[in-house]
Amino acid sequence: MGTASSDLPELTRRYAVSFPGVFEDEVPDHTVTVGDFRMDPYEVTNARFSEFVVKHPEWSRAQILSQLHNGHYLEDWKDGKLPSAKANHPVAYVTWHAAQTFCLWAGGRLPTEAEWEYAARAGRDQEFPWGDDPPSAQHANYSAGRVDDARPVGSYPPNPLGLYDMAGNVWEFTLDTWRPGYSAEPQTDPLIGGPVPSDLRTVQGRRVLRGASFGGGAVNLRTRWRDSHEVSNAVAFVGFRCAYPIRQGKP
Repeated sequence: MGTASSDLPELTRRYAVSFPGVFEDEVPDHTVTVGDFRMDPYEVTNARFSEFVVKHPEWSRAQILSQLHNGHYLEDWKDGKLPSAKANHPVAYVTWHAAQTFCLWAGGRLPTEAEWEYAARAGRDQEFPWGDDPPSAQHANYSAGRVDDARPVGSYPPNPLGLYDMAGNVWEFTLDTWRPGYSAEPQTDPLIGGPVPSDLRTVQGRRVLRGASFGGGAVNLRTRWRDSHEVSNAVAFVGFRCAYPIRQGKP
């Protein structure tokens, strides 16, 4: 997982990006072991999130606690209703708290950053979810395609594990607290920031984002690319998918 510091000059040249910290947050490369898990093949859609809101109206736009969002929560749901024309689009304008609560309701949780990277790379050492070929508008929904919005989930080919939109469409929340860079020590099932409190209202700060969005550049589509987002900020280009750890051979 991560990037060797010796690779930074080549990455800077290849992507013509040189602002401070752009690749340093991926350093160092290190060995990680993750336990068995399943993952949603698609980003969570508006339709799935609507089912959750119906059963848990406290997570509706009208009832969510004011301290848990920035005023833009579910902003594209007019009058708080599912946008029928975008039922199969990834839900956006959600917060980390809402994403984690949805995943718990669905029987899982947000993926850890390590799980997400393993899944995106399909257990391989590859630059992008589809392999090492340079990105194109046929691979993913990103800035080169000039779509300027999310598209229905599954609009692009999956990676070798059958996971769709692991690059592009919307950024995806993970479980981990954001910290620049990694530890060099070998790790097993790492979770930066430690266990998540049962009272999610106490969670503040920034959490790791992965996967890039419709507005991202080619460099953001890399399986190792890292970013972060404030837990209570809801914006158009951040969504999520859930992971489902498997214990003792059982889901």
